[in-house]
Amino acid sequence: MAAVLPLDPPPGTRAAPPASAARRKGGFAFGKYREIIIAVALFLLFDLGVLVLNFYTSFQIAEDALGVNLSGRQRMLSQRTAKALFAIESARAAGTDAKADLAELQGATRLFDQSLKGFQSGATVPGGDGKPVLLRPAEGERAAAILQEAQTIWTPYQQVLAPVLAGNATEAELKAATAYARANNLRLLGLMNDLTTALEAVASDRARNLRAVQTGGIVLALLNFAFILFKFLRRLRTSDAAIEAANEENHEILEAVREGLFLITPDFQLGSQLSQSAHTLFGRRLTPGDDFFQLLAPLVDDKALTDARDYVGLLFAPHVKEALVQGINPLSEVEILTRNRLGQEVRRHLSFHFNRVQEGSTVRHLLVTVQDISARVELERKLQAERTRSQKEFAMLLKAIDADPALLRQFVTRAEAQLLEVNDLLRSTGTAQGEAAVLKRIDDARRRIHAVKGDAATLGLETFAAQAHQFETDLDRIRQGAGGDLGSALLALPLPLEDLLNKVGALKNLTGLQRPVAAEELPAGGLNAALTRLASDVARDAGKQVEATVAVGAIDDLPAEAADLTREIAVQLLRNAITHGVESPVTRREAGKAEAGQVSVRLVRGETDWSLVVRDDGAGLSAPRVRRKLLELGWYTAAQLQELDDRQVVAHIFKPGFSTAPGVSMHAGRGVGLDVVQANVQRLGGRLLLASTPGEYTEFKVRFSA
Repeated sequence: MAAVLPLDPPPGTRAAPPASAARRKGGFAFGKYREIIIAVALFLLFDLGVLVLNFYTSFQIAEDALGVNLSGRQRMLSQRTAKALFAIESARAAGTDAKADLAELQGATRLFDQSLKGFQSGATVPGGDGKPVLLRPAEGERAAAILQEAQTIWTPYQQVLAPVLAGNATEAELKAATAYARANNLRLLGLMNDLTTALEAVASDRARNLRAVQTGGIVLALLNFAFILFKFLRRLRTSDAAIEAANEENHEILEAVREGLFLITPDFQLGSQLSQSAHTLFGRRLTPGDDFFQLLAPLVDDKALTDARDYVGLLFAPHVKEALVQGINPLSEVEILTRNRLGQEVRRHLSFHFNRVQEGSTVRHLLVTVQDISARVELERKLQAERTRSQKEFAMLLKAIDADPALLRQFVTRAEAQLLEVNDLLRSTGTAQGEAAVLKRIDDARRRIHAVKGDAATLGLETFAAQAHQFETDLDRIRQGAGGDLGSALLALPLPLEDLLNKVGALKNLTGLQRPVAAEELPAGGLNAALTRLASDVARDAGKQVEATVAVGAIDDLPAEAADLTREIAVQLLRNAITHGVESPVTRREAGKAEAGQVSVRLVRGETDWSLVVRDDGAGLSAPRVRRKLLELGWYTAAQLQELDDRQVVAHIFKPGFSTAPGVSMHAGRGVGLDVVQANVQRLGGRLLLASTPGEYTEFKVRFSA
């Protein structure tokens, strides 16, 4: 058999390495990176172990936190139980309904009992948000002893509460329950406090163990990391390139982020990195090294600046826990005045938030985040205003429900009719020829709105009166701006008018909710009481004291239309007497008068006619004061006023738009009240008589036939 001889490789080629050489090469590669691979594997393995321990311990701590929270709720439930029980006792003594208190008692006892059993043997109970949670049995001998003692108190407590919870407790049973509550409430509360303390101790032990595990894990992880870092020192150049790229990205972020971001040092200087938005938010160019509080000084008041210094000082103190002081940040919402790019002053609301940048236990920097929260603040203000408006409207509806049914129905009928008349007047302005005709319709509308406002104030419907007052302001603005774009101004009126009509509609619906009142059940002098209350409200708003005497009960004998006109006259003259006639308490005292002014409103029926008399013991009418006001308004020149006698001058108090009040308020200043009086007197076909002595009194008397 021929032997097979090995052949030499062809010239110019290398023989393939043997398999053993290949294995040695692979072993060399592993050996080269063996330390790093082992370190990384150990790092990952250890991290996994720490993660598992953290997860398990965190799960236990979460359960402990649930137990602590529910034990705290037990304290509250014990007090709710006692409070509801005492409230039921008080309600029974007062003879009032205690359904809400009984429901509160039932809910509190049920939840307390479920949670107590859960702490003893574990159970699913309602959590703080009402959702079911698994409550495990409380651990520790101390907790078990507390729960056993609490159950000893709770079991008899349940027994004495059973008749009360069933809603059929006798007086003796209720007294027994309240007596037991008074005797054991504080003891039960103390036990629940002890339970909370015991559970917190268990949670604290677990947290301490977790911190120990985490600390050890961090130490070992850092050692591992140091080893890996040492092995990668030769790659510093690559790392430097990566860091440079990261810095570039950081720069791009600081250019693009909308918040102001920067660091401040312990000596309160700005760090080297500033976001572009920080310059805009401060309204000036910021420079690294600037003193933070010098930048802040022009933006806030001295107190806020001092508080900010103290707060930042606390954050730089390592022994102060950051989470505990976040709630006292004095710069969480700051209103400032800055200038925009055009140099215009802009009012903004900024929010400054501070986070520690620590190295070990040393606070090296504070990261300051500045946000423009102007839009949020404005939205909150709008929401608050809307909430306030809704509350006022709700209060108005409640007050309307309690109002005298007859007066409320009369008000709804009159207000609806007058507002519809105003609507017709405003619609007719489009066909009016000339500015004078438009202004006449505006004056007619003002009189009707003013009368509606007075009626609303008489019933105490303050929200409705305030909205009518605002509508008057809109009409005044149109009247005073005559010659401008009347068309655009008039187009804005239907919306508030429609809102007023909607409120009248709501009040109209409410009249159906009130109990029907028979004629013989109507309270005598309902209008007398309403006018008396109106006098008190107007005096309070004007800062005056008034004693009103009202006797207009005979108004019920007048025809409906005459009664409405007379009532409006009485309302306007009463408001006029208090706002213009009666002096302030100080002025009256200096004049030797009683601090409380006397105002009387009387409706007297004569043999052939009627007399409405409104009198006050105030300052009286001053013709010189009326002259000065006419000159100030530009209605007359000084020469023209010299040609008018005092009677002619005083007659101007009935002109539309004339008022001697220093400003516009809810009750005076528009020059409409006496205009309404004069118009109504004319509609009655009556006469208006005026008598006054400066410093003594003013009396308006309306005489008419009906």
